[in-house]
Amino acid sequence: EVAGAELGAVLGEAARYGFVLDAEVPVRVSLFRTGPGEHTLLVLMHHIVADGWSVGPLLGDLSRAYGARLAGLAPVWEPLPVQYADYTLWQRQLLGDPEDATALLARQTAYWTERLAGLPELTELPLDRPRPAVASHQGERVLFHIGRDMHRAITTLTRETGATVFMVLQAGVAALLSRMGAGTDIPIGTAVAGRSDEALEDLVGFFVNTLVLRTDTSGDPGFRELLERVRASDLEAFAHQDVPFERLVEVLNPARTLSHHPLFQVMLVLQESAVDPALPGLATEVEDLSAGAAKFDLTLSVVESENGIDGSLGYALDLFDRETARDLADRLVRLIEAAVAAPDRPLGELPVLLDDERRIILREWNDTRAPLPDGSLTDLFRAQVARTPDAPALRLGDRTLTYAQLDRRANRLAHRLIAEGVGNETPVVLLQERSFDAVAAILGVLKAGGMYVPLDTRYPAARMRTVVEQSGASIALVDGSVRGRGPGQEPLLPDGMTVLSAAEDPGVSDGQDHDPGLAAHRGQLAYAMFTSGSTGIPKGVAATHGGVAALAADPAFADGAHRRVLLHSPLAFDASTYELWVPLLSGGEVVIAPPGEVDVKVLRGLLTGAGLTAAFFTTALFNLLAEEEDNPLAALREVWTGGEAGSPAALRRVAEQCPGTTVVHVYGPTETTTFATCHPVRTSYDYPGVPPIGGPMACLLFTSPSPRDA
Repeated sequence: EVAGAELGAVLGEAARYGFVLDAEVPVRVSLFRTGPGEHTLLVLMHHIVADGWSVGPLLGDLSRAYGARLAGLAPVWEPLPVQYADYTLWQRQLLGDPEDATALLARQTAYWTERLAGLPELTELPLDRPRPAVASHQGERVLFHIGRDMHRAITTLTRETGATVFMVLQAGVAALLSRMGAGTDIPIGTAVAGRSDEALEDLVGFFVNTLVLRTDTSGDPGFRELLERVRASDLEAFAHQDVPFERLVEVLNPARTLSHHPLFQVMLVLQESAVDPALPGLATEVEDLSAGAAKFDLTLSVVESENGIDGSLGYALDLFDRETARDLADRLVRLIEAAVAAPDRPLGELPVLLDDERRIILREWNDTRAPLPDGSLTDLFRAQVARTPDAPALRLGDRTLTYAQLDRRANRLAHRLIAEGVGNETPVVLLQERSFDAVAAILGVLKAGGMYVPLDTRYPAARMRTVVEQSGASIALVDGSVRGRGPGQEPLLPDGMTVLSAAEDPGVSDGQDHDPGLAAHRGQLAYAMFTSGSTGIPKGVAATHGGVAALAADPAFADGAHRRVLLHSPLAFDASTYELWVPLLSGGEVVIAPPGEVDVKVLRGLLTGAGLTAAFFTTALFNLLAEEEDNPLAALREVWTGGEAGSPAALRRVAEQCPGTTVVHVYGPTETTTFATCHPVRTSYDYPGVPPIGGPMACLLFTSPSPRDA
C-alpha cells in the first residue's frame, strides 16, 4: 500500500530496477494500492523480451486474462502461428551469410556503408553543460502539442508531396537543429517495427530495429524541397531496414565513447496511439514510465490523435536544463507551423525565436544606441593632444612620452611618408616590436592618409612575404632589431620594397613637427590585419577609422577603468587595437610591455608594479594567470578575456580571489574590430557550462546581409 503523494517516487524507484538476465525472468509485475478502489499495476520488462509494439498485444492478453479470472475461469489462449524462435531463424535465413556478397545482409550493409560515409561523429546541440566523459543516462521529458488545424494542414502537405506525417516532423526537427547550430548534415535515429510479416503482429518480443536517417539541409532550401529530400532518403532507408543496428555499428566502427550514442544522438519516433486495456468493471489508464531514462541526447516521441499531434521531448539531464528542453519543443512547434503555412519559404527565414527572445534580442540587446565619435582617428587624437598635451601617453619601463611628444614624433614620420608617396589608404607595412617608435609609426601612417599593415616579427619569412604581397604594400617601416631580415638573414619582405627605419630621424628639421593637416573620414581604412583563416592561408581584414573610433568610445570603457592599459599583444593581433586606442583617445596611458614574448613572470611584474587599471588576455593566458598564487590580476580594476570559450574553473577562481576586479568575458572576430559582445562575470560565478558571451557592444548590430525572420 502506497500513499498517493508517494506513488511517483515509488514507481520511479521500482522502474530503475536492473535485471540480472542470467539469473531471473526479465519481467517484474507489482501491484500498489493507493486508496479505496484505486490500484496501480507496474509491469516492468527488459527490452530483451519486448518492444514498444509489444505493449498492444500484452494489454490485450491482460484484458482477456482479467475477464476470465473475474468469471472464475482460467484464460484460454489461442496458439500463435509462430514463436519468437521461429522469427530468429527466419531472420537469419533472410539476411544470409555475412560473407556472401550476394546475400541481403551484405547488399544492405554496402548501402549503409556508402550512405553514412563521412557522417558527423557528434551532432552539435545547444547544451547547457559540457558533455561528461560517461553519460549517466538519466533523463526527463517535456510535453508539446500540435493542434488539430495544424495537423490537418500537415496532412494536406503530405498529400501534395507524397510524404508522410513522420517525414514532415523529421524535416522540422532537422531544420530546427540546423538553425540551432548543428550544421547541415543532420543524422536522426528512428525505430522501425521489424514486423514485416502479419504473423508477427500479435507476438510479444523484441523485433524493433534502429535506422539512421541522414538529413541534408544544405543550401538553405525551402521546406518543401527539404521534405522532398527527406522523402527520397527515407524511402531508401526503409528499403534497407533489415541490417541490425548493432551490425551496422560494428561495420562502420565509429569512434566509441561512453559519453554519447554512436552514429546519432537525436531520436524521432512516431508511435501508435496507446489504447487503454478494457478490464471489466474498471476504469483504466496506461502511463509510460520510461521517461526517467535517456539513451539519447534528445528523444522525440509523437502520437497522432483526433485532437492533433501529442509529443514528448525526452532529454538527457547531463546536458540540458528543463527550460532549454521546453524552449526546444516550443521552437519546433513554431517552426513546423510556419513551414507548413509557407512551405516554399527558405529554412533560414523560418522563425525559431520565441516571442520573449525576439523582444530581448531585437530590442533590448540591440538597443546599442550611443553617440558616435565625430571624426577620424587622427581628428580624435589631435583633439586629445589639445586637451592633455602634457599628460603621459606612453610608458615603457621608466620612460614616458607625453601626448604632445608622441604627436610631434608622429607628425615628423608622417611628413617622411608623404614624401615617399603615401596618400589616401596607401598600405604601409609595420615590421616592429612594441615600442614608442611603433606607436608613433601607427599614428604617422594615419596622419599621412595611409593604412597600417602590422606584421608579427615572429612570422615565418614566407608568411610575411605572402601577407605583404596580398596587402599590395610597397613601403615598410621597420625597427632596428629587425631591419627586414630574419635570424638567418633571410629577407622578410619582397624585393623592391621601400624599407624605412621607424626610429627617430635626426635629419628631420623641427619645422616638420606640425601636423600635415590631411583630412580623413570615418569610412577611410585605418589598418589591415591578417589572420590564419580557415584554410591556413592568411586572410586580410580591414578596419575603418569609424570602426576603431566606435570601439574606443564604447560605453563599456566609460567608467574610467581603462585609464592605464597594458599593451602586450603583438601589433598584428587585433587585441592591440583595444590596447592602443581605448586609452589614447580618452586621455589615458598605454603601458608597453617589453619587446618579444611576454611570459607570466614578466606579466606579474607589470600587473603589480606598473599601476595598470585594465588589460586583455587571451583565454589561454588568462587561465595561466588564474593559477597564480597571490593572484596579480587583483591589481586591476577590469580584466577582459576571450578568444575561445572561457574556462568556468578559471573564471570562478579569479572572481573569488580578486573581488575588486571585474572580469569580462568577451567575444569578437577580427571583422568586428576586436570585440563584438561582452559579459561581466559575477563575483559568485555559478555557470555550470560554457560561460555566456553576453550582449552586443554599442554600435554593433546583430543583422545578416539580408532581412530574416528570427
